[in-house]
Formats: sequence, structure tokens, C-alpha cells
Amino acid sequence: MGRVRPLLAVAAAALLCCCSCCYGGAAADAVAESCDAIRDFVDVSFCASRLRSVPGAASADRHGHLLMAADLAAASGASARDAAAAMARDAEGPGGGPEARDALEACGILYGAASVPALRLMRGYAAARSWGAARALLPLTGQAGIGCDAALAGAGSAAAAAGMAGANREFDRLSTMATALLNKVS
Repeated sequence: MGRVRPLLAVAAAALLCCCSCCYGGAAADAVAESCDAIRDFVDVSFCASRLRSVPGAASADRHGHLLMAADLAAASGASARDAAAAMARDAEGPGGGPEARDALEACGILYGAASVPALRLMRGYAAARSWGAARALLPLTGQAGIGCDAALAGAGSAAAAAGMAGANREFDRLSTMATALLNKVS
């Protein structure tokens, strides 16, 4: 009996320590958990940095992170659309020409008439948990960055391609993040 009480005391202390760490101690990192869940599709550090830039991300669940990712992707696409439109207006200068202008206008159309509205609609359906409708929009959500890169490559304008490369890449990564989170949540 003399040895049982100290062992019970040690076991009780260990149990209290584990319980306080899991339930009363530091909260789990919801952003890291959401990003880790989609690590096969998106770089975890990219995902975490973008989600943490949104107020409320630390306390949101995976569904909330999906909505935030869709908002980030739509904002990135709108910014890329605006950049393409501005570059198209200036495309007649050195290194430009009608092919570059047409390719940049195509970029603006792809972002403005396809991917950005599709992302906004997808977000609305996901917010309402209408998973079938949200998933139906996936073929449109990520096409702008890929299509813009292809249009610019075909135009043969290295300056225009370089000018849109960063915006296209950021959009591709964010739309992939939103898609992957949608697939995990739905």
C-alpha cells in the first residue's frame, strides 16, 4: 500500500498535466491545422502567412479559412485584372505591340469575366454550405492565371509576361488554396 499511493500521485499529476495542455493550456493553431490538411497542394508556410494576414483567422475553423482563402484569391484576381488592364493600355510602347496588348486584354477578361466572379460565387455557396454548387464552379476559379500565362507566351512579349508573372503566380497559389480547402471541408 505504501508504494501504491506515490504511483497514484504521479499518475494523477501526469493526467492533470496532459489535460491542462490539451484543454486548458495553449489553444491549437487552427491556421496551421488547416494548412497542414492541404499540404499536398499548397506550401504550408505560404498558406499560413496568407491566412494569418486576415483578421480572425486564428480563431476560425477550416470552413472559415476556406471563406478567407476565397476572398484572398478573389482580391488577388481583381488586382491582377487591374494590372493587366493598365499594362494593356501601355502596351503600344517599346517591347509591346498589338500582340502584347491583345494578350493582356485576354488576361483582363479571364480574370474579370471568369475566375474572379466564379470565386466570389463559390465563396457564397460555400458560406451557405451548398457544396455541390460551390464545386461546380471549380473549373472556372483557377483558369485566369494559367490562361494569362499562355496568352502572354503566345504573344511573344517577354516584358508583358514578366509584368504579369508575379500576379499570375500569386493568384494560382491562392485559388489552389481555396480549392483545396473546399475539397477538405465539403
